[in-house]
Amino acid sequence: MEDPKRLEEGTRLEIEANGHQLKKDAEYIDHEKNYDNEQKMRKATLDQLPEADQEQKPEMKQKTKRVATLDAFRGLTIVLMILVDDAGEVYPRMDHSPWNGCTLADFVLPFFLFIVGVAIALALKRIPEVKYAVKKIILRTLKLLFWGILLQGGYSHAPYNLTYGVDMKHIRWCGILQRIALVYFVVALIETLTTKLRPTSLKSGHFSIFAAYKWQWAGGLVAFVIYMITTFSLYVPDWSFVASEDDNATRYTVKCGMRGHLGPACNAVGYVDRQFWGINHLYTQPVWARLKACTSSSPSSGPFRDDAPTWCRAPFEPEGLLSSVSAIVSGTIGVHYGHVLIHFKDHAERLKQWVSMGLILLIVACVLHFTDAIPINKQLYSFSYVCFTAGAAGIVFSVLYIVIDVYGLRTPFLFLEWIGMNAMLVFVMAAQGIFAAFINGWYFKNPDKNLVHWIRQHVFVDVWKSERVGTLLYVIFAEITFWAVVSGILHKLGIYWKL
Repeated sequence: MEDPKRLEEGTRLEIEANGHQLKKDAEYIDHEKNYDNEQKMRKATLDQLPEADQEQKPEMKQKTKRVATLDAFRGLTIVLMILVDDAGEVYPRMDHSPWNGCTLADFVLPFFLFIVGVAIALALKRIPEVKYAVKKIILRTLKLLFWGILLQGGYSHAPYNLTYGVDMKHIRWCGILQRIALVYFVVALIETLTTKLRPTSLKSGHFSIFAAYKWQWAGGLVAFVIYMITTFSLYVPDWSFVASEDDNATRYTVKCGMRGHLGPACNAVGYVDRQFWGINHLYTQPVWARLKACTSSSPSSGPFRDDAPTWCRAPFEPEGLLSSVSAIVSGTIGVHYGHVLIHFKDHAERLKQWVSMGLILLIVACVLHFTDAIPINKQLYSFSYVCFTAGAAGIVFSVLYIVIDVYGLRTPFLFLEWIGMNAMLVFVMAAQGIFAAFINGWYFKNPDKNLVHWIRQHVFVDVWKSERVGTLLYVIFAEITFWAVVSGILHKLGIYWKL
């Protein structure tokens, strides 16, 4: 018979062992529950991230709702670019202003920079890993620079010249995508590096959002100060250039020796580019050649007047270094509109913020321009030009938001959304003429007898008996409508070209 004491001791040890095991099991279950909860919270957080954020971790991509107004505005900008680039030759007043003033074409690039800023604010709303985000920003900047130099540096002769290649002695380093790259890099970097300083909620007051993002505005202020000080204080000496006409090279000299000049010949913007890039690497067909001082055909292009100033034949970079520094302010204003979209959920409050700022910017621009203090000038990217185009962008963005997101009238603007979702593809293929060049490569007997020329001439110009009307209709139907359909098909197939 077992000893009762031994039985009691054994029972006690068994109970303690079982209790210890139950405790371990309970701890394991708690650990599993905590792990499951963490995974659910992580998934919920990812579900709230914008599309660009989710791209940072490909294995955790989640479908999110796109901002319809953002795509529509981007698509509208691409449409405007195609329209002014291809119809501007027959409608000069639609083309870029020869110097002071603002035409339809002059809104295109600032609208791009504005919407880049809005997209940056949304894409970098949450940053899981700063180092990874910085790496992505640098990579995207390099991609934009590469495509910009390839398409506008002189290597591509699309759409009409079927040759390719560029003399590195005359390659153009600046361009539209290069300017977008610089603005994107600076604005996105500031947004990323200040991620820990962002507020989760705003204080009361109309100006609280400005205080909450003071570092972004500080970046814009630094760009503004650099531009203004350089523009009005830099001494511009006399300079010379060589122009070729009828295979004859002639050297011309431009007399300057002044500061703060905002005319074509002696401004600091051109001087900085001549010194930094070298005069051989600047744009050789500046729009100032259409000024009355240069040609009797103004505002159209034409032969130079006999008494035309020497600078009429000179190169000038419209997307140069100093003017691109000023363009950073356009991106900063776009980021502000994106911040409003993030922090204010009520339609009325968003529109109050957007429209009030847009109107203030337009008023400031008009005062500066009409008092001749700082004229609106796209080539110099003057401060009044920044305010005028950013204010216009804010108003247009607000109108699209009211129509598409508030009233839900999305169907009439779907073609803009489709183009906006594949903006890079349409920019390269349509606005830069790569697709037209491909079609032109299939010609009959000589390069002038190609499908693009035949459609334009026989289907549009000859039918309407007007070069101007025929060209405009060709651009609307054979280019814009065509690429809207292509973009719509690609959207249905889930195909997007992104950098």
